[in-house]
Amino acid sequence: MATLAAHQPANVRPQHWKDANPTKADLSHIPGEQGLPVVGNTLKMLADPVGFTKSMVEKYGRVYRNNAFGGTVVALVGADANELVLFDRNKIFSSEQGWGPILDKLFPRGLMLMDFDHHRADRKALSIAFKPEPMRHYVGSLNRGISERMEEWGAGPMRFYPAIKQLTLDLAADSFIGIPFGAEADKVNQAFVDMVQASVAPIRQALPFTKMKRGTDGRAFLVEYFTKETQRRRAEGGGQDMFSQFATATRDNGELLPVDEVVDHMNFLMMAAHDTITSSATSLVYYLAKNPEWQDKLREELRAITGGEGRALGYEELAKAELTEMAFKEALRMIPPVPSIPRRALEAFEFGGYHIPAGTPVGVNPTFVHNDPEIWDSPDKFDPMRFTREAEKARHKYAWVPFGGGAHMCLGLHFAYMQIKILMAHMLTRYRIEVAEDYAPDWQAWPIPQPKDGLQIRLVRI
Repeated sequence: MATLAAHQPANVRPQHWKDANPTKADLSHIPGEQGLPVVGNTLKMLADPVGFTKSMVEKYGRVYRNNAFGGTVVALVGADANELVLFDRNKIFSSEQGWGPILDKLFPRGLMLMDFDHHRADRKALSIAFKPEPMRHYVGSLNRGISERMEEWGAGPMRFYPAIKQLTLDLAADSFIGIPFGAEADKVNQAFVDMVQASVAPIRQALPFTKMKRGTDGRAFLVEYFTKETQRRRAEGGGQDMFSQFATATRDNGELLPVDEVVDHMNFLMMAAHDTITSSATSLVYYLAKNPEWQDKLREELRAITGGEGRALGYEELAKAELTEMAFKEALRMIPPVPSIPRRALEAFEFGGYHIPAGTPVGVNPTFVHNDPEIWDSPDKFDPMRFTREAEKARHKYAWVPFGGGAHMCLGLHFAYMQIKILMAHMLTRYRIEVAEDYAPDWQAWPIPQPKDGLQIRLVRI
């Protein structure tokens, strides 16, 4: 269990992620290792993040010191650690200062990079985009776009990951921004691809021909694009798409959000929406292909709800797809789209028998906890029955955190469920998904999990 150290005066709380971190001597009582000069353990983590975390836990326990991505982080591993950091009852863990070193050049002032009162105010304003009326609009757009793409894919072999990535980008451009598929959407989509790739670029300066340079150029393009669009939509009264909802959102005092903040929120949420859904849809498709008995159960459920092949899944019908939701949750357990979650401690605290000083970068690890045999029986087995209501109630509330938790719980999680259910309704009622018998793709964990070979599947028309 964790306890907090006595609150320190406000003037010793780190004000920015660039403020000085605790020294090596300050953290020397916490077991761990520095790794190689300059790069630390970064290469090990990138090569095998699950294996690396497992080896560190076995060697040092569930609190350990790790040097990676240019700094020292104290890892806190376990469901109790997830609850301490994500629920953050005492408001001492900064998401802004945790993500800042990674995302500040690319997605500054996104909702995930805000803390406490500012975060709460903007989250409340932006939540208008996820109310029933706009969600019904998104359902119509998703059904149309996904149904058309399923027919375009047709039967036969395909690389699923790049195909679903293009589809989710196109759907985001349509549902979120309100622009049709085409050249304009392609430019917007490419800018997002470049920004996400830059988020884990080993070279953190925007030097010519580097991923970081392409990422910052992508951000510059989107800032200009979204600034003009925000002003236009405010003048014209907006629409039902998510961007128009953001552009006209107001705070409690009735004031519109500043234009530059709307732009930053849109940049971040577009990235979060399409990349995480791409990853989670890919893992679900893979596990359904490897477990055809579950694929059949979902197909039967979705046919019963929609009435047959290729029928739209309506907004009021989403809750009926219970097995589909359970299977999606199990895929998110096995391969969470955000492998680790960083924070920075604004005050000193105690956890696992260790004193951790103010200013320490800390991180929790959903991937390890989601596959921890102390929590999950046979964690390598795909078993959606882990997510019956009874099973969920019997488990630690923070044993499953693919959408984060606490105040920073993903704002778009219901949109994610909706999109996956509609995707499955159109895909599984048309096709059987197959993979080679011994097929087991190698997954790249960072920045967001994806199969290195693109996921080789075959669609068989039913």
